[in-house]
Amino acid sequence: MQPDTAPVPAPVPAPAPVPAPASPEAQRGTDVIHNIGYRHYDGPRLGRGYARVSLFSQSLRGAYGLGRSAKSKVLPMLLFAAMCAPALIIVAVAIGTKMTKLPMQYMQYTIFLQMVIALFVAAQAPQSVSRDLRFKTTPLYFSRPIERIDYVAAKFAAMTAALFILTAVPLVILYVGGLLAKFGFASQTAGFGKGIVAALLLSLLLAGIGMVIAAITPRRGFGVAAIIAVIAISYGAVSAIQGVAYSQGNFEAEGWFGLFSPISLLDGAQSWWLGATVSNPGNYGPPNAFAGIVYLLVLLAVIAGCFGLLMRRYRKVGLS
Repeated sequence: MQPDTAPVPAPVPAPAPVPAPASPEAQRGTDVIHNIGYRHYDGPRLGRGYARVSLFSQSLRGAYGLGRSAKSKVLPMLLFAAMCAPALIIVAVAIGTKMTKLPMQYMQYTIFLQMVIALFVAAQAPQSVSRDLRFKTTPLYFSRPIERIDYVAAKFAAMTAALFILTAVPLVILYVGGLLAKFGFASQTAGFGKGIVAALLLSLLLAGIGMVIAAITPRRGFGVAAIIAVIAISYGAVSAIQGVAYSQGNFEAEGWFGLFSPISLLDGAQSWWLGATVSNPGNYGPPNAFAGIVYLLVLLAVIAGCFGLLMRRYRKVGLS
């Protein structure tokens, strides 16, 4: 028999020696800086003024879809064409039939095409501010050297300028057509000047209302519906109430009801201040001089109030 023998275990290798940490002097000697092409900015610091102008320009271009996709240009350009087409037709008819004056006052034009203007505001005001709120990009603006008042003023001014272009270009067409028809330079120039003032007031008013509504919600659909309701539906409701008051002979009351709709507010203010014919068929408007002053003051107060509400809104969302 063979004697029992126990297996001999394999030798355990000795652990590898841990290298001692290199001294700080040795580490600094092996560091490498890779040049990946970044260069620091040596140009002028343009500051808040340049930022405001850039934001204004970007917002104004965006209102007409410029610098964006072709799909974004369709609606604003169609609405712009819809605003200008009636003016071209009026001029062609006036010249072709040899009228002695334009069939419509300059200040009435925007009132008759108020639905086109309301659709433009409803489509473009949310596009200007709701996207920033929805995607929380507003703090990125304030990381640059601009303040909240710069952001609000640039956006407000851009929306006002976009609406002024929409409403003033048709008036220019009417003015040029009136001069070509030889209707009288003095009368046409006076009417055109008043129409431009009315278009500016309308642009300020609707831009302020549209921007305030759009800034309330980041959802564009809600903003569109709310703006149309405030501008267009309120005008229909006020006109209906005024019609009832007018049919009952309560002319004093029907004149005051115009304060409760943006379009009728402007219509009444320009009828008293600029001498325009009120566009409603019942000849509604301020019943007296005191009411006319109230119309104008309320109009200016709404514009200023909208700017103040925007400032208050962006104090709360600027850093969120």
